[in-house]
Amino acid sequence: MHSIVMALSRALALLGGLILSALVLMTCISILGRHLNAFLHGDIAQGLMPGLATGLLGMGVGPIFGDYELTELGMGFAIFCFLPLCQITVGHARVDIFTSFLREQTQRWLRLVIEIVFSGALILIAWRLTMGMLRRVQTGQTTYLLEIPYWWPYAACTVAAAVVAIVGVYMVVVRAQEAITGTDIIGEGGEGEH
Repeated sequence: MHSIVMALSRALALLGGLILSALVLMTCISILGRHLNAFLHGDIAQGLMPGLATGLLGMGVGPIFGDYELTELGMGFAIFCFLPLCQITVGHARVDIFTSFLREQTQRWLRLVIEIVFSGALILIAWRLTMGMLRRVQTGQTTYLLEIPYWWPYAACTVAAAVVAIVGVYMVVVRAQEAITGTDIIGEGGEGEH
């Protein structure tokens, strides 16, 4: 079971990485186009090479239309794509000033309680995203420039949130097994300590 959940988490993180990389590339191209557009409209380009400047501007050199909207919509989805892998690898940051002195068995039970709370929060987020998506479907609300229906990114985030909720429930089961048997299955994982 662990290998299936891990493979799903990694696949979703890879998709999030591809989306994030595409957004970074699009942003860089858009910024370059914005600066090139300003240069081509400037006195230097219009004075030295008016034909070339006008030709390039006529071809549409400039920022990518709707780049802010695409970034806004894609970033939310990318973040939700990374959450399952962070959850299953215990990648969340923690501060253990008050718990480091506790016995190992007590820490296992504490990790179980934390996973239960975390899982509850993840289920709540998935549920509220589903409700938000259904509301967006009913209202037909779209983005201002590109007129992309808002329910599309909500649907994508809802799928990713459902996966992270499933991973959260899985982690509760793992932590319960660890606490009951007194053995580490995942243990502390890769948490960053501060």
